[in-house]
Amino acid sequence: MEKHYIKLLIWFVSTSAFSQVQGVGINEDNPQQALHLGSTNGTIRVDGLNATNSTYNGGGTATYPLYVDGNGNLTLEFKPLYNSDGSDALDHAILPGSVVTLPAGDNDGLIVGELFNFTIAVNRASILEVKYNVSMDVFLNPAETAISDRRARRVNTYFQVNGAGRKYGQSGKCYTGGSTDGETGKLFNTSTSYISLPAAGSYVIRFYGEVSSGITNSTANTGLATCVKFARGNDSLLFRLH
Repeated sequence: MEKHYIKLLIWFVSTSAFSQVQGVGINEDNPQQALHLGSTNGTIRVDGLNATNSTYNGGGTATYPLYVDGNGNLTLEFKPLYNSDGSDALDHAILPGSVVTLPAGDNDGLIVGELFNFTIAVNRASILEVKYNVSMDVFLNPAETAISDRRARRVNTYFQVNGAGRKYGQSGKCYTGGSTDGETGKLFNTSTSYISLPAAGSYVIRFYGEVSSGITNSTANTGLATCVKFARGNDSLLFRLH
């Protein structure tokens, strides 16, 4: 009978010890995860991610970011939500808000127009990375008369979440002209910003163009005529979730 008690005790101890093991340990007797590496100086090597087998690994002594896809697979491939990648991201012909006009004698010398928007749905709190390079031409009016009054105009661009709150990715340029023969040319506003999406849900990211001439001597209705035509150059956009 005593032998049976000893066997039962040994079985109980071994079963308890086994039940505490959560996964596989390498150089680790008590793994805390499905795979637990116990070495203090070891690393993980995946031949499928090396320079020989992956076109996204540039080799040499440099390091490269590692990503996880929706299936949990590890990859070096960068897959943003959207990347114009050298192509023209914005076509002014199909953007209804691509022309923003400040009329002469405007009350406060400032006008804002929505250039475009996009919707993003997330299933967790996220950070949205936005990079943009947006072109603009500055004129006196929609007929594209050159500015010649030697007075400055400012053109600002930015994003807002659902059209309200903080302005992200602000970028601005000033323009002036002193002759009808002056060169207008294309200006570009460029910025990178990180937008906080605080919870799961759907968000509309709205992109605005803000045109300002200010007013003279703080006198209302002295804004200067200005017309800015956006997205007529080679524009670029990148959206990426973190």
